[in-house]
Amino acid sequence: MDIAQLQQIVEKHPNITAAADLLKKIQVLSVRRLHGSSCAMFAAGMFHKFPQTYLFILNDAETAGYFYHDLTQIIGTKDVLFFPSAYKRAAKYGQIDPANEILRTETLNRLQSKQFPFILVSYPDALAEKTVSGDILQKNTLRLSVGERVDRSFVSQVLDSYRFQYVDYVYEPGQYAVRGSILDVFSFSSEYPFRIDFFGDEVETIRSFDVETQLSKEKLNDISIVPELGLSQSKNATLFDLLPPESIIGIEDIQWITSRIESINEDELHIDPQEVDFVKADLISKNEFLSAIKPFKHIRFDSNISDISGIPDASLDFHTSPQPLYHKNFELLSESMHHFLDQGYTIYILSDSEKQQKRLHDIFEDRGENIAFIPVNKTLHEGFSDETLKICCFTDHQIFDRFHKYSLKSDKARSGKITLTLKELNQLQFGDYVVHMDHGIGKFAGLVRLRIGDQVQEVIKLTYQNNDAVFVSIHSLHKISKYKGKEGDPPRLSKLGSGAWERVKERTKSKIKDIARDLIKLYAQRQNEKGYAFSKDTYLQNELEASFMYEDTPDQLKATQDVKNDMESEQPMDRLICGDVGFGKTEIAIRAAFKAATDGKQTAVLVPTTTLATQHYHTFRERLANFPVKVDYLSRARSSKEQKVILKELKEGEIDIIIGTHRLVGKDVKFHDLGLLIIDEEQKFGVSSKEKLRKMKVNVDTLTMTATPIPRTLQFSLMGSRDLSIINTPPPNRYPVQTEVHTFDMELIKDAINFEISRNGQVFIVNNRIQFLYELEARIKREIPDIRTAVGHGQMDPKKLEKIVSDFIDQEYDVLLATTIIESGIDIPNVNTIIVINAQ
Repeated sequence: MDIAQLQQIVEKHPNITAAADLLKKIQVLSVRRLHGSSCAMFAAGMFHKFPQTYLFILNDAETAGYFYHDLTQIIGTKDVLFFPSAYKRAAKYGQIDPANEILRTETLNRLQSKQFPFILVSYPDALAEKTVSGDILQKNTLRLSVGERVDRSFVSQVLDSYRFQYVDYVYEPGQYAVRGSILDVFSFSSEYPFRIDFFGDEVETIRSFDVETQLSKEKLNDISIVPELGLSQSKNATLFDLLPPESIIGIEDIQWITSRIESINEDELHIDPQEVDFVKADLISKNEFLSAIKPFKHIRFDSNISDISGIPDASLDFHTSPQPLYHKNFELLSESMHHFLDQGYTIYILSDSEKQQKRLHDIFEDRGENIAFIPVNKTLHEGFSDETLKICCFTDHQIFDRFHKYSLKSDKARSGKITLTLKELNQLQFGDYVVHMDHGIGKFAGLVRLRIGDQVQEVIKLTYQNNDAVFVSIHSLHKISKYKGKEGDPPRLSKLGSGAWERVKERTKSKIKDIARDLIKLYAQRQNEKGYAFSKDTYLQNELEASFMYEDTPDQLKATQDVKNDMESEQPMDRLICGDVGFGKTEIAIRAAFKAATDGKQTAVLVPTTTLATQHYHTFRERLANFPVKVDYLSRARSSKEQKVILKELKEGEIDIIIGTHRLVGKDVKFHDLGLLIIDEEQKFGVSSKEKLRKMKVNVDTLTMTATPIPRTLQFSLMGSRDLSIINTPPPNRYPVQTEVHTFDMELIKDAINFEISRNGQVFIVNNRIQFLYELEARIKREIPDIRTAVGHGQMDPKKLEKIVSDFIDQEYDVLLATTIIESGIDIPNVNTIIVINAQ
């Protein structure tokens, strides 16, 4: 079922019709007892029944983000806009966030161009910041439409006056590029850049395009190009000044919102206003905010009505309840659903993944449960049940205790700069060595403009021996690649017209044929080896995978399937999984280990440090807590007595999954029936350890995981002697890492720690001089007396180090000062700030 059909059912609620009728007559309407995402469905219903411009003010950025995401799931992104704060962390830090500026400018542009109605979602931090007035926005907007006659050079001059940066390729807001008759420009009012194609002095076509692929997305008839307004000194208006007078404002909690605006004004400015990169925010006061919202009609969602913004003229009570908490308990889920069905409710399960819907259906089927539910193709943030409509709208991520994150339009703009750095052309610097498919090794001499007939075209200049030059059209970029060779030894430049390059290519082709012959021989040997073929997925395996608290990324799903296919094959698995930190490699390992355990086979997980062994032990144990699997770990942190017991249980087959350091390759370690070997952070192990592992893993399926494969491992994978799975897709809405380089400044460290603690986070401080860690700890305690600190390093007693890390994970400490012992895959999601001292 499409979510739009579910929305039509919700809109039949008599209270939505009543609310639309009442708002035509009264000023303030109170709407109560809307739980979960029923509030967003009510907002969408109001927009359909009583089309006006709506501004919904939520209590904070996260609640607003989820509310916006729910609305876009229901009615799409065209008529729903998000208005965030212009600043990266908070207004008091004064750092403008270009991605947020896009969303703010897009909203202002939409209001100024009077393209009504639409829904706007915001929160107090954003609304407290003043904006430019409609007049200034009008003066700083360049509008272009298809068929319009305008000189291309005039457009370039206007963009220069708007302080747009002229570049070769556009990749972030505030840039433009000209190539022949094509002008690319990235406006601050759009998620994607525009490509304008001129025919003489006429605008022939306008398209938006993707930064990463450079491919067109959609045709447009007219566009507005707006410069960066975040740095403007003329901010003397508010968002409310641009709203049409008939707009309706929805308010989550007026007391909270006004007190938040008050506290933003009282926050101390933590910047030096003379710094160029920082901008002091112009803010409105609590009284100015109340005066600004007074002329508009209000929908109030507060449970406690106060007279801050007027007593409601009418009230409507809904009868909704939040989705019950099941915590992956299918007995409880089944009992609850039968109870709802017996009372005549229709159950809708909302999920973005068809696979999750099927998993749930299979789990009920395997349990012999006949529970009728209707799958809905999109999910919302929080489920609910409605007594009046007799419906339950439950979300799959709440059933399976999975994390759900909203995504904003600006994520594309955030990643734009990152994606283009992957493009070879952007990496090329003047003087870099490059290889041309037809001409050989040359030097990159930059982009130049050549007159070809009546046209001026941009071409790439490459220089060869004797200063000979080749000019390559930008349409032949596929023929050029950056030279990759031995570092420190510059290659010999090719000589044009000598035929030497052709001879090199012939010799290379011959060598490739030899390698291919050896590879075929190698594959034939591997095919003859017989291993254990694991059985197909069981009900338990489906239940484990469905209980993962995050949504699987496409690459993660593919890697999981590749591993399971290898395990079910008779040939021994030898697979490398390569993916960045936090991309979900450990979850794949857990699924593989569980698959081995369900077939009665043991799994050994080899890790480089005692700290990582302890963490993996906790991760595996928590994930497999509801399943009949025994997990233990072996490292120097365990006492001799504990080690003897573990070795005995391992030999007798009582332990299903053993996690350990180099201790696992000891002579006294004997397995009852080893079926799977998982090596995490393989680059940390020496050659001698790997030789011992080879003896251990004859005909045993092997899974290797790393974020940074050593060249030898990567070469094996690329040759095909090892299978390779790459996890490229980051988790949804993963924010890019903000990296700043500073000289040592105790005030800056203090500020960073205070900011992280203020949002209930934790901090890593890394330095490899152990003595300095203790000195720094003393300074931090002097500067911030109420902070809880701990020091960890490899020279400590293993048990003490394990206790410190364990306490840090349990949030007993706010700051952990450590050496690079923390780099080996330690995963503490609550740590969002890392300070590296002497990073070189």
